[in-house]
Amino acid sequence: MPLALATWAAAGLALGFAPGDAAVMAVVCLVAGLPSLAVLLARRCGGSGVRAFGSVHGVVAGALLCACVAAAVSGLTVAEARRGPVPGLAAAHGGATVDVRLTGDPRAVLARSGAPGGGSTVVAEAEAVRVDAGGVVTAVRTPVLLSALPGRSAARWLELLPSTRLRVRARLAPPWRPGDREVAVLRVRGAPEVIGRPAAVQRVAGTLRGGLRAVTAGLPPDARALLPGLVVGDTSRMTPELREAFEATDLLHLFAVSGSNLTVLLALLIGPPALASRAERRGLAARLGLSLRATALVGGGVTVGFVVLCRPDPSVLRAATCGVITLWAIGTGRRRALLPALAAAVTVLVLNDPWLARSYGFALSVVATAALLTLAPRWSAALVRHGVPERWAEAPAAAAAAQVCCAPLVVVLAAHVSLVAVPCNLLAEAAVAPATVLGFAALMAAPVSMTVARAAAWLAGWPAGWVAWVARKGAALPGAGLDWPGGWTGGVLLALVTLTLVLVAGRLLRNRWWMVAVVVALLVAVVRPAPLGRLASGWPPPGWRLAVCDVGQGDALVLNAGEGAAVVVDTGPEPAPADRCLRALGVRTIPLLILTHFHADHVGGLSGVLAGRRVGEIEATTLDAPAGEAAHVRRLAAAAHVRVVRAAAGEYRRIGTLDWRVLWPPPESPQRWPSPPGQMVPSSRIAFRSQPVPLSRTASQMASRSRTFLRSQTVPSPGTSALPGVAAAPQTSSLRTPVPPQTSSPRMAAPLQTSSFPTTAVPPRTPPTLLPDGEVPPDGNPLPDGDPLPDGDPNDASVVLLVRAAGLTFLLLGDLEPVAQEELLDRNPWLAGVDVLKVAHHGSAYQDPELLRRLRPRLALISVGAGNTYGHPAPRTVAALRSVGAVVLRTDTDGPIAVTGDGPATLRAVVRGGRGPP
Repeated sequence: MPLALATWAAAGLALGFAPGDAAVMAVVCLVAGLPSLAVLLARRCGGSGVRAFGSVHGVVAGALLCACVAAAVSGLTVAEARRGPVPGLAAAHGGATVDVRLTGDPRAVLARSGAPGGGSTVVAEAEAVRVDAGGVVTAVRTPVLLSALPGRSAARWLELLPSTRLRVRARLAPPWRPGDREVAVLRVRGAPEVIGRPAAVQRVAGTLRGGLRAVTAGLPPDARALLPGLVVGDTSRMTPELREAFEATDLLHLFAVSGSNLTVLLALLIGPPALASRAERRGLAARLGLSLRATALVGGGVTVGFVVLCRPDPSVLRAATCGVITLWAIGTGRRRALLPALAAAVTVLVLNDPWLARSYGFALSVVATAALLTLAPRWSAALVRHGVPERWAEAPAAAAAAQVCCAPLVVVLAAHVSLVAVPCNLLAEAAVAPATVLGFAALMAAPVSMTVARAAAWLAGWPAGWVAWVARKGAALPGAGLDWPGGWTGGVLLALVTLTLVLVAGRLLRNRWWMVAVVVALLVAVVRPAPLGRLASGWPPPGWRLAVCDVGQGDALVLNAGEGAAVVVDTGPEPAPADRCLRALGVRTIPLLILTHFHADHVGGLSGVLAGRRVGEIEATTLDAPAGEAAHVRRLAAAAHVRVVRAAAGEYRRIGTLDWRVLWPPPESPQRWPSPPGQMVPSSRIAFRSQPVPLSRTASQMASRSRTFLRSQTVPSPGTSALPGVAAAPQTSSLRTPVPPQTSSPRMAAPLQTSSFPTTAVPPRTPPTLLPDGEVPPDGNPLPDGDPLPDGDPNDASVVLLVRAAGLTFLLLGDLEPVAQEELLDRNPWLAGVDVLKVAHHGSAYQDPELLRRLRPRLALISVGAGNTYGHPAPRTVAALRSVGAVVLRTDTDGPIAVTGDGPATLRAVVRGGRGPP
């Protein structure tokens, strides 16, 4: 094991050096190892010496020599990669015609909401073999990353197989992260130009993988997404929310296609490894009468096929190498310990491909395997000594050992610790083996009989669905995860904490009452009953009216609609933060989800909001742009059986003490509304064709006016505030002008009056959906797609809401730009002072000065991501807000924000976990 660790460390370190420095490192290791090697050889030749003394020198000499070889190999690898014109072209962002050979499967990198077509890109690892730059042709072997904007050719890119040769006309760029294996990123557009077919073995593997995808197409969504991943590591069907659930429960390793998958296959062949070389061995090989050597050869063929089929990912290579070493031991009759086999596998693989030394996947695979070989047997024996049956002790010991050893590595990347990983892994483990075996049966049967393959896939779908259910339920628990510092500092800190807990746990096991107390405390921390959670964290504060979630660079707002219920406005860019925010607020039912517009930073977290909650209806803007994001919203809504309707100015709704009016966007043709006299038809019932928002002023005029105003403002000296505990600004008024009902407006539909909203169920809406031409959809399906969209700014189609709650007024502006902001004032001349303003577009510099003067908000809330590259919020926008008397709070420095109060006199803002100044 010391030799493997020395090889691993030296290779990883040398990859960060220039080739010359790596050569110096190799020489230093060689020189340092020579004395120990000389002492060892001298004592051997002399025939005397202490065995222990000799073994120590042997370990030191062997480790330094392995480090020497690893450094030399890494230096040569870096030198070969940097040879040729590719690095220079990448540094200069030059263009070239490049012939490449794919080394991995192309995969789609979707927009944040996961909407295909919403700016999606296809990426693939490849090796450049020929470069034509300015008429100079050079043969090279340089690892590169293809980044293709495929347009309508995405399917052709995704069908390509490893070893396919392509000719691309690319613009080269430096790698996305320093220290990556790839020397350059090749940015290409359009369809791929194939100049060489893939290898025959890859075509066979592609056929088998395609057959598995075909026979699983009819399964339920979760089983359809999971089964290819469990069998061959194909995760292309996994939705973002499902992936988030597996990450939250630390079950994502199931799709790494690691040793567990190969173990299942080899166990069918050789039986229990402990009996594999004995006369009483079991498995298919024994039943077929195969000799030990024949068994080893067949097992080797299975292993090679496994690697080709599942692709040579780090965990696959590690498992395959360990398997080959074990099979060689069986075939030669030499029983080897598994830990030396693991060490040999690490050494061989790192010397063959030094970049594995910097692979997190490889590290996790090796650490988990080492934990199963070292800690798990000891912990299992300890449980047996405390009265746990041996068969029941192995699984929890293995799961706990792997979690304890891998958690510090996981936190380096994920910055969170899963508290449900061990129980979720235990519950899922029982289903992994049958799903894997039946999945492989379906894969192998597909080329012969699709009927048999579909039957096997249907059977495999049941355990696969169980794994998905465990992941979803585990991730939905309030205390499923614990935020933790990320990076290597967080990893080292967690390792120290874990080591302390392991040492303490040994003492706790001796006292049953202490053990019971610890288990109960963990259950309370994970389940986190709402009263206890609020008592412990103080969040949400009692009587909260509005909460601004900290979702990064995006918007997600929550309006309290009663116990466990809320109206949600936007969902942020990612599912996990939105889901986490709603769980912290105790929101289980959402009578209405409003999407102000379809940009990814406002709708990307939709799946997290829908997960595990009752949603009555989704209300969206009238402009379906970007089209890919809008289509993705409709797909998610349809999958969740949630109706999608349009919003338009004039709509009025009420839920208990919460009511709101839609002020923007205006309807396309108000005169065509088919609401007969006396009939109450809310405007949300009316489907509007997709149209750009009509604006009477040009963007350039308004942007110029806005910039002039904001630059001329000065920030007054600080004063006092009605918001205790918040940095104050001058207050010009504590009570704003009330908003008139505006019942005479021709754009306003009759109000939908409801006295209260039941939190246990969302009542169905019985009136029919009316289309602009008066037709009624016979099937009651969600609104049809709009017409093809002309060019228009989705920000200016943002739904703007004027909300009243317990005597407070809130204006939520979405991402409205200055042009639309001025138009909003023209259409609503009565709009004046409000208590709380959700500042438009994350506090960008483009704001209408007249709107800010008219609104005179007491509290201005800015939802913005820490360290964003857009410069949000703009300093002059913050200054302008303070100049009109607003206290400014922002999620990037203050964290989540809650607004409380029963009227203007008791208005308060509560912040949670602020980060401090940016």
